[in-house]
Amino acid sequence: MFRFESPIFLYLLLIIPVLMVFRYLSSRRRTKRIRKFGDPQLMKQLMPDVSKFRPLVKFILLLCAFVSLVIVLARPQFGSKITNEKRTGIEAIICLDVSNSMMAEDVTPSRLSRSKMLVENLVDHFTNDKIGLIVFAGDAFIQLPITSDYVSAKMFLQNISPSMINNQGTNIAEALNIASQSFTKDEGVGKAIIVITDGEDHEGKAVEMAEEVRKKGMRVYMLGVGSPSGSPVPDGNGGYMKDRLGETVVSALNEDMCKQIASAGNGAYIHVDNSNTAQKQLDGELDKLSKKEINTTVYSEFDEQFQAFAIIALILLVLEICIYDRKNPMLRNISLFKRKKTVSVFILLMTTMSMQAQTDRQFITQGNRLFRQGKYAEAEVLYRKAVEKNPKNPQAVYNLGNALLAQKKDSAALVQYQQTSKIEKNKTRLAKSFHNMGVIFQTRQMYQEAVSAYAEALRNNPNDDETRYNYVLCKHQLKNQQKNGGGGGGQDKNKDKNKQDKDKNKQDQNKDKQDQNKDQQDKNNDKQNQKDQQQTPQNQMSKENAEQLLQAAEQQEKNTQRKLKEAQRSGSKRQYEKNW
Repeated sequence: MFRFESPIFLYLLLIIPVLMVFRYLSSRRRTKRIRKFGDPQLMKQLMPDVSKFRPLVKFILLLCAFVSLVIVLARPQFGSKITNEKRTGIEAIICLDVSNSMMAEDVTPSRLSRSKMLVENLVDHFTNDKIGLIVFAGDAFIQLPITSDYVSAKMFLQNISPSMINNQGTNIAEALNIASQSFTKDEGVGKAIIVITDGEDHEGKAVEMAEEVRKKGMRVYMLGVGSPSGSPVPDGNGGYMKDRLGETVVSALNEDMCKQIASAGNGAYIHVDNSNTAQKQLDGELDKLSKKEINTTVYSEFDEQFQAFAIIALILLVLEICIYDRKNPMLRNISLFKRKKTVSVFILLMTTMSMQAQTDRQFITQGNRLFRQGKYAEAEVLYRKAVEKNPKNPQAVYNLGNALLAQKKDSAALVQYQQTSKIEKNKTRLAKSFHNMGVIFQTRQMYQEAVSAYAEALRNNPNDDETRYNYVLCKHQLKNQQKNGGGGGGQDKNKDKNKQDKDKNKQDQNKDKQDQNKDQQDKNNDKQNQKDQQQTPQNQMSKENAEQLLQAAEQQEKNTQRKLKEAQRSGSKRQYEKNW
């Protein structure tokens, strides 16, 4: 983590444009004075020792020295290590509704903007607590893993908008399911799920999910935003959204449903309006939760980095003193300050000085050394420094995910692996990122997401036997989970697809039965390997058998995609009943 201890001194850099203007005016005034004495060419011959470029080089050196001294005064620092401090607090996951109906303006300035203000005020009241952020509409995903970094929470909050999620609607059950899996493993600490919504639950099952959350020792607080009388939903083009019948959509707050969810989740319902009443009620409810000493990762020490800039400033000042305004008669044959060479010399000088700073590759190398020694927390610090230096370095982001995963910070590691998948071009490391994502999902029994992650890993590295085995194992576990009526992390969506294509997939079902027969032959081996998901399958499942199952699964996926496209052409594509 990089910071300036005294950033106020950076305002001194505003003097630089003033100095440049002053230097330009002085140069023009000097030229005018010389012209008063005679012709400029003649005066040049009369003053052979006068250099045109030396004063400019001296001025640039002085400017660079001035910049270095300002940075020294600002005291640049890097977080040198992190410590796990004991702090007394609670854990809160905020589930924020970002459906189109949240843009209604029955609450000033809008439901979504008012919700953001409420969350920001809530964060300001937190001291030793942990907070996480989930956004949801028709789908739900983690925007910010649970953390004590309130600055990051506010930063992520500002970027929230309905455009983040393509599938519109209001799936409160999915948000509660993901939130219940996002807390830490600490026991005895109060855990609260705060759902901020207008109460239009289009997908259902929210009350049942709230009861399951309550059984896990968590409480659900419902914050209803809007008015029961309703308000039209803006379409973003100056008008209002219309339903399939051409009528203007009026979104009303469903307080009864919010109260039912809050009651099932052993929490409370709070109505959010234009006053601060909701904020006070929520603070009062959270104060009732049990607080416990929790581990909080903080940067406890910072290394001063001003020394390098002080050395640079000293070198520049010495060079400026050593360079004369006039040409040295003893060095007339050495023309370092001709036009073509001035820029080259200056660039070479600055490049040499810039090498004093540590690069992101050096941080990665040092972090790798600590990681191999099992010092994962210290390695995390160095990887974060590398990411600060170069956020687009995929190796730094991937290694940071590994360090977090080694410390069992699954949610934070998942964010880093997802970021790696966006910037990584090396297929081997990309396959490893997706593999690790699959391991995290598999550990949480989110088998549908695990299957997708392993499939992406195999597309980038088809020869990875370990990934192939985990892929087949998760497919088998997903089928068992669906047979037993269990679900999680996106499986309800696949059930909806299977119901719509049920009449058209008889041939695929026959293939599924054949695949199940093959899976039954390896059932005993699968049970033995569920405890160790990373073990290689060489002694339990042959490579040919796994490849056959993989090919059958891929063929089934292709058939499903083909049938979905045909359904879309015929106008029967799957979508939520309401898109607000």
